[in-house]
Amino acid sequence: RNHLHAAGHICVLKDAFMYESPTEIANLTSTEKFDAALAIHLYKGGRLLQGSRIPFGIIFGGTDINEDIRCEEKHRVMGAVLGEARFAVAFTVKMKELAAAEWPDASKKIYVQTQGIKTMPSETFDWFRFLQNADIPTDKGSLHMFLLVCGLRRVKDPLYLVDVFSDWHRKDPSVHLGIVGPAVDPLFTSEVKEKVKRTPGVHLLQEMPQDVLHAAMKRCFAVVNSSVSEGMSAAILEAMDLDIPVLARNIPGNAAIIKHKETGLLFSDPQEFVVLSKSLMNDPIMEREIVTRAKDYVKKHHSWESERKAYQNLVLSL
Repeated sequence: RNHLHAAGHICVLKDAFMYESPTEIANLTSTEKFDAALAIHLYKGGRLLQGSRIPFGIIFGGTDINEDIRCEEKHRVMGAVLGEARFAVAFTVKMKELAAAEWPDASKKIYVQTQGIKTMPSETFDWFRFLQNADIPTDKGSLHMFLLVCGLRRVKDPLYLVDVFSDWHRKDPSVHLGIVGPAVDPLFTSEVKEKVKRTPGVHLLQEMPQDVLHAAMKRCFAVVNSSVSEGMSAAILEAMDLDIPVLARNIPGNAAIIKHKETGLLFSDPQEFVVLSKSLMNDPIMEREIVTRAKDYVKKHHSWESERKAYQNLVLSL
């Protein structure tokens, strides 16, 4: 939205979950006199723009191409939406290839644009209070805080590492895992809360503004991603930009931005996560090298300025 505002457009953000059908969106676009639309997620956002009276573009989310594509009805809807869209944006070449294989006619209108990253940590962040609020002891000498940043929904699988992490915490009380993010799925969020209550060493933290989150990430030992499926994780890229090592589940979306033992660490199961975490804790030289290469990678491939130019140009085609 910032990119479009900067180009002089008035941009109104709406949550797709608030709308049931394309008719509701058609009423909204005519009432508000919108000139064009941009939907995020080919199914969740895109389905609401079917038969739209205004031109629109699509940004793939990740689960649309990785997961929803397997459902026959969603596949049909997404194909129809892509047929009508002026353009579509994939975060990776792999994602574009997957979409183009399903809908070859749309291949020419799919552009690859990685996510641009800009981190702005809060300068007034209080780490001591942050730990107190999370019920993490602040009087202990050493602390290794791992932070899992994700919306609380099943595809992000925040409970994947909880049991093994808690076992590790019992043997080494210096390690703590914080899970932070919005309660996207209320039912699943209550499941997470119940589980975390019974799991020493694991903490469910309150959602926080982005600048505060970035400041918290900067003070943590590592940022973790345990998703079942990802498009391109902004939290991983932000951690890289903030000089924090990343441990991520070895899935295509994560492997597209992390080279194992070069720009981060990829794990295939909870036990391997612990082994890799320990190796990172015991090898500060490896940690420094990973962090340096990751920062270089983000600067080179995830420029915020390049992303801005790309979206400003694409929107002109609407």
